[in-house]
Amino acid sequence: MLKLMRQIARVGIATEPVPADAGAASAAAATIHDEILAILGKALAIRQVDAGSCNGCELEIQALGNPYYNLEGHGIRFVASPRHADLLLVTGPVSRNMAQALQRTYDATPAPKLVVAVGDCGCDGGIFGESYASCGPVSRVIPVDVSVPGCPPQPLDILRGILLAVRRLPARAAAPSA
Repeated sequence: MLKLMRQIARVGIATEPVPADAGAASAAAATIHDEILAILGKALAIRQVDAGSCNGCELEIQALGNPYYNLEGHGIRFVASPRHADLLLVTGPVSRNMAQALQRTYDATPAPKLVVAVGDCGCDGGIFGESYASCGPVSRVIPVDVSVPGCPPQPLDILRGILLAVRRLPARAAAPSA
């Protein structure tokens, strides 16, 4: 224990300083949260699906739950079942082994359902593209409402993509169904 305490005293604080634009990003995140709740009138339930990613996007999605972005505190939560979800957040190029599972998840999500493809791989297949092991982008398996490019995209960009999808929901509900 004494050895650990000496190391802590010698090294000091080993974290990065807060970014200079931290206040602006936090304010932007709060504005996005408020707008989502104003449109929906209720909490937003998100089911995240990893369809074959490298987990870079998952790390950024997980960052949305930290105290800086505070999704839970603003009424946006991740759920374990697609039956409870309003929105599917899909990452990665869809591997051939995940195609059927992704389709079943989409089918189990109640209408009106929204789909956001996250990361370059989810949007256009990324460096993996289409191959013997990959179906390519999410849009080849299920319909996608919004794509959030980046490798990986920043948490605020993911949040903006979610907002864009939620903004499209009233227009979709008002449109006559074919």
